Amino acid sequence: MKVVLDTNVLISGLAYPDSVPGRIITAWDLHALQLSMSRIQLDEVSRVLRYRKIRKLLRWSDGRIESFIRQLMLRVEIVEIDVVATMVPDDPDDAPILATLIASSADVLVTRLVPVDNSLIFINFMNRLRAKRTDSLTNRFFLLSIRPV
Repeated sequence: MKVVLDTNVLISGLAYPDSVPGRIITAWDLHALQLSMSRIQLDEVSRVLRYRKIRKLLRWSDGRIESFIRQLMLRVEIVEIDVVATMVPDDPDDAPILATLIASSADVLVTRLVPVDNSLIFINFMNRLRAKRTDSLTNRFFLLSIRPV
């Protein structure tokens, strides 16, 4: 299964291994699923891991952060995205992650983004895709899938 994780889900998975995101990270670590991300998201993850609050939460040194980023670079599918073609009027910051979902042809996007429904309508219109919420993992995490119309 190919999965795109929203950055906050990825960070939550690292911080809380027994949580839903943590179990997804464990599945990836065990090679049970493939992660896809864009260079933009990889840079974002690298930046977020260096935030003082996140460093304190994870208790990771600079070396551990660098090691994890190298692991991501080696193990995830890095896809080229066209953010302009996937602009999201309600929240432009969502564009890269949704563009990654489209470019990677991943099975699902795992996100915490609750106001994503309006973005899905826009994606459906602009990209002629059928995007929908496929499942609620909990009351906070959602799986989104896309299929060509």
